Amino acid sequence: MPSADATATLERAGALLRLRGRLDRDHVPALWPQALRALDGAQGLDLHGVDALDSAGLALLSELASRIATHGPVRIEGQPPGLASLCTAYRMTPDLMRSEGTA
Repeated sequence: MPSADATATLERAGALLRLRGRLDRDHVPALWPQALRALDGAQGLDLHGVDALDSAGLALLSELASRIATHGPVRIEGQPPGLASLCTAYRMTPDLMRSEGTA
């Protein structure tokens, strides 16, 4: 298991963007440029290696999922600790999209 202060990483794994480590406000800013460069042709997100996330991590995942969705359905693999409760709090569906009727 990665340490609690593990740096977040992102790599392309076939059609998925594989994220690992902590997706929090301390680590997410460094991932944005790499994530945007890796998006072309991506079909989903592999979250099996995500140890923890906060609202900054959810924002990253949601934006990536939204951009992937412009080309078709989004595959989300893995359920990191805290993702379900953040999705509920921010009224997001399991595919990281905003529920209808929310701003």
